[in-house]
Amino acid sequence: MYWQAQRRIRAQVALAGVLGGVIGLERELRGKPAGLRTQMLVAAAAAMLVQLGSILVNRYETEGIQHVQSDPIRIIDAIVTGISFIGAGSIIFHRGASKVEGVTTAATLLFTAGIGICVGMQQFVLAIGLTALVMAVLVPLGKFEHKVIKNGEDKSKTDE
Repeated sequence: MYWQAQRRIRAQVALAGVLGGVIGLERELRGKPAGLRTQMLVAAAAAMLVQLGSILVNRYETEGIQHVQSDPIRIIDAIVTGISFIGAGSIIFHRGASKVEGVTTAATLLFTAGIGICVGMQQFVLAIGLTALVMAVLVPLGKFEHKVIKNGEDKSKTDE
């Protein structure tokens, strides 16, 4: 049973990596800093950490250690804190142009971690649905933003 549980966890971590890879591929194709491998590792790490938290609590319970308090929210909090730190590193402010870059990349890292947490909590349908939601935001809205908003900015600069 012990090996079966580990295989199940490896499969969950792999699924999280694949879902993160879907988001990462879109980022990679757009030339963004946090691409395929980064997004895969973020999702897989989140799923792994959730599962390791469950294993740790179960181990203490089976060994009869009574003084361990488990709080699954702490694991999620630690994941969010760590990923937010990584995401903050992808945000760049250009003073001269008064322009900020990397916010969407940081947001995708955070969202990818959330997908990994879903997989780690065995909420597979939710994780797949959220991956589709992110892709719906990134791909069609990205094209819309580029065509409508960015082209509008270009026209206003030429009008000046």
